[in-house]
Parts: sequence; C-alpha cells; structure tokens
Amino acid sequence: MTTVRVVVGGAVFHQGRLLAARRSAPPELAGRWELPGGKMEPGESPREALVRELREELGIEAEPLERIDGEWPLKPPYVLQVWTARLLAGEARPLEDHDELRWLTPDRVGEVDWLEQDRPAVAVAARLLAEAGSAPPRTR
Repeated sequence: MTTVRVVVGGAVFHQGRLLAARRSAPPELAGRWELPGGKMEPGESPREALVRELREELGIEAEPLERIDGEWPLKPPYVLQVWTARLLAGEARPLEDHDELRWLTPDRVGEVDWLEQDRPAVAVAARLLAEAGSAPPRTR
C-alpha cells in the first residue's frame, strides 16, 4: 500500500485579494493557474511546509491561518490540502515553477484557468474574502 503524501497549497490573502500563480512546469500543467505551495518534507508540519514553499517559490513570508475543509487527489500518491494564509512581508515574485502571478479580488477569481484540483478551494477562499471585505479573514 502506498503512503499518501501531502501537497500544501496556500490561499494567500492580502488587501482583499487572493494570489494566483501560473505554472511554467511541468509541461502538462504549464499555463494553468494554481494556489502556490508544494510537497511536505519529512518531519514538517503542513504549516511549516507552506511557509517554506511560499518563501522558496515566491520570496514572501506568510502566516498560515486555517485549513480549508477537504482534500483533493493529485497524481498518486499525492493529495492537496489548502490553507488560508496572510501575507506578512515581501513582494511575491515567480521564482520557481511559475511565470506569472496575479492578485485577484473575489469577483475576478474566475478570470484565470485554475487547475481542476484547486477550484473547490479557490471557491471557498473567494467566499471567505468576499465575506471579510478588506479585513483579513478571522481565525478561530
């Protein structure tokens, strides 16, 4: 039996907008949009992995807030878990695996071609942003 491995995604919020990242690799995903993140390393918590991945991929410091309910299958043995996160410092830049970034308001999240597995979490993130207005989403 294969052990499931977790890929963490970040619904990064800043000033009432959600960060979208366009994939540049691998070829089958290039040009599609996703919530940035990556694979958990052995011994890492999901929150630690998300902080590290956002730093490596985008050059930002972010604070993970809450996990969005659900997990979505990727290529076996991986599953996607998504956390909301707040931008703390830095200006997001596409450093690894992405060639473009966009900050989208809740009413504009449908303007990019999201990867299928990201769509349910993007819908939840957009709803949270819309409900919060320009304030950061509340944590428990």
